[in-house]
Amino acid sequence: MNRLNIFLLMIVMGCALSVVNATNQQRQIFIQLQRAQSQERQLQQDYSQLQYQQSALSKTSRIEQLATASLKMQAVSTGRTQYLTLDPHAAKAEDAPIPTSGPASAPSATARGGVR
Repeated sequence: MNRLNIFLLMIVMGCALSVVNATNQQRQIFIQLQRAQSQERQLQQDYSQLQYQQSALSKTSRIEQLATASLKMQAVSTGRTQYLTLDPHAAKAEDAPIPTSGPASAPSATARGGVR
């Protein structure tokens, strides 16, 4: 009977240590969860702030102000607009440059004599 009691006591001690270990792991995981939630809240705040900054920086009035002040750009006016006209018969298709690396239809152009 003495050996049985010692065996049962060992089993109870093992179960108790297992419970303590499981509780410790649960606490560690809970702490990690709280840290992750805190980080999520911080990232959400940062994201909201960045969205606000982006909307403030992309306003049309700010872009116009920077264009005129920093880049010395001026608004378009009809008096300053220049229109270029070209006689319809002045340009020919041969005047167009030949691309060095063209699309997939380039081999068919060579078959029709498109290479000069």
